[in-house]
Amino acid sequence: MGGKAQSDMLLSARLSVQYGEKRPVLDNVELDIGHGEVLGLVGQSGSGKSTLAMAILGLLQGKKTRVRGSICFEGLDLLSLSERELRKLRGRKISLVLQSPLSSLNPALRIRTQLREAWRVHLSGTDSDCDRMLCTALDSVSLPSDDQFQRKFPSQMSVGQAQRVLIAMAVLHHPALLIADEATSALDVITQSEILALFRELNRKTGMSLLYISHDLSSVAAICDRIAILSQGRIVETGTTQQIFCDPKHEYTRRLVAAMPKVPTSRPEQKGKAAGASTN
Repeated sequence: MGGKAQSDMLLSARLSVQYGEKRPVLDNVELDIGHGEVLGLVGQSGSGKSTLAMAILGLLQGKKTRVRGSICFEGLDLLSLSERELRKLRGRKISLVLQSPLSSLNPALRIRTQLREAWRVHLSGTDSDCDRMLCTALDSVSLPSDDQFQRKFPSQMSVGQAQRVLIAMAVLHHPALLIADEATSALDVITQSEILALFRELNRKTGMSLLYISHDLSSVAAICDRIAILSQGRIVETGTTQQIFCDPKHEYTRRLVAAMPKVPTSRPEQKGKAAGASTN
């Protein structure tokens, strides 16, 4: 972030996480997210991406789990807060969108019921106050806000619609930070593109910071201001999106960029077949 002090950041994490006696899943990780910034966190499966997200949310509470260091968010060290204090932050100041929307939503409850429950966790008011906020949240993610849609069950929606409902639920209280953990990996290419555009639009309109976690460099390149590369529990490189793709410094980053699929402009074997056919 151009040499900004840690105090200028929305979130600054310096932490290690270890499960039991195994080697640390996260080893002295340093991660900063600026106000209004979209930061991509990239790494292969098992590199510790989701562990970092769960640590920020205070959801690593197993007896054999050791979390050391600090996670400073809006002047508070999240690791020093009680579970009761963390519950006041989750969903209001920091929200999470996960990979599988149909698994994240309760299949037995209508969409309106689930959105109302998310609203009432942090706010009190009349039903009309609640319904007005729900309509605003659904409108913000380009979903219908009418009664017919809100009465649907998750199974009556497409995967893309269900993911938008999850995002609406996550931004209901206008959080300062949204964590999207592989939030587009279960979607088809067109729907993925729409969700990425939605994330960027929400970031621009509300000033919400976004931690976009993915193993897909292409989607990260589409929306992120900066990228942090996580390998074997360590951040090996952090830079602007342009720098990471055009001038990667670390060998692991170079391998990731080199492994990105290239779109072929033509297929040589077809040219050969066509040439052969023309001589007959």
